[in-house]
Amino acid sequence: MAHTPKDEHDLTVVADMWSPACTAIRTFLARNEIACRWLQPTESTGRQLLEQHGFTADDTPVLFKADGSSLKPADEEQLAQWVGLHAKPSSDNYDLLIVGGGPAGMAAALYGASEGLHTVLLERWAIGGQAGLSSSIQNYLGFPDGISGSDLTDRARKQACKFGAELVISLQADHLRPTDHGFAVHCTDDITVHARSVIIATGATFRTLDIPSVDKFNGRGVFYFSALTEAPLCAGSDVYIVGGANSAGQAAVYFASCARKVIMLVRADSLAVEMSTYLIKQIEGIPAIEVRTDVEVVDASGGTHLEHLTLRDRTTGAVEEVPANWLFAFIGAEPATDWLDPSFARDSHGYLLTGPDITTVEGSHSPWPLKRPPLHLETTVPGVFAAGDVRAFNGHRVAAAVGEGSMAVMLVHKFLHD
Repeated sequence: MAHTPKDEHDLTVVADMWSPACTAIRTFLARNEIACRWLQPTESTGRQLLEQHGFTADDTPVLFKADGSSLKPADEEQLAQWVGLHAKPSSDNYDLLIVGGGPAGMAAALYGASEGLHTVLLERWAIGGQAGLSSSIQNYLGFPDGISGSDLTDRARKQACKFGAELVISLQADHLRPTDHGFAVHCTDDITVHARSVIIATGATFRTLDIPSVDKFNGRGVFYFSALTEAPLCAGSDVYIVGGANSAGQAAVYFASCARKVIMLVRADSLAVEMSTYLIKQIEGIPAIEVRTDVEVVDASGGTHLEHLTLRDRTTGAVEEVPANWLFAFIGAEPATDWLDPSFARDSHGYLLTGPDITTVEGSHSPWPLKRPPLHLETTVPGVFAAGDVRAFNGHRVAAAVGEGSMAVMLVHKFLHD
């Protein structure tokens, strides 16, 4: 659980708003519900605070607590420990280890702990995964008026902790191997955690635009799957959003409440190609949102931050340059499976194959090593299960991920008791 300061003045961050390091810290703190006050190093108060502690503007970002302590963070783990997050496992041996803190992982943690399994969940960034970044989830069962990803995440965190699940923030798993008594998951900072069973719920990593001139402004006007943490800075500005699926639509609706104008840039010829009907109708009813189809970003320029975008009409080939300080891209994701070795069978896109889908692997030898058939969400490593967006043929919906996380725990029980 996060330790949240009593008010934002208990924690102060001095950083340049256009610094990628500042963006990373801002996102980390916001997603972990750590309240703080932000100061620019050029402001008199920010400059004085730096000087009082022996820092200069070149040292930023620097964090200060009300007790006088300060930190220039080297990595997420150091930052997590300093602000009071639970950053190290309390044990090295569990019944169930879950890698990934999105909806699938949180559902697994909740059900695992509530059913008596000694359960630990490892998450690198923050509980909630991609869903935690969503400004509004409108089609989740039981919330007719919608719910923000952060609110849903907070409820899930409290519920899982109530049943005794241990949630560890800032550890990144980088290797998994079978042992005589289960499995060992090696993490950053040379920490190894052992468990009798494992659920992989690492989801997917954000796909980038892969344009060198755009990449140059990452964290300096160009952001991926980020809305809640940056929206206050965009008030009164024009905001460009790249993408045509639900995540892009939800961000557009959210930004429309504070931005002067929201321009959606969609490669397809219609939002209907990927977006839910309810969201399309909502966007059509908001005058501040402009949807431009058959268009793509091809270039970006600026000084210390993004200042212009170059757009191309995919039908006519016409090119135009537009002033822009804020670009948010929601263009899909890649499965977060590169930390797993080849014993985990994947489909052609890198998603983990589980249960009956393992038989789709081409070749003369089955990757499944046992005589018994694999359980429904079991990977090609017996006793290791996958749930949510990391799994092949997944539903790409929060509800689907939650269902798979809870089902995976049921299958873990079967594996442990057989």
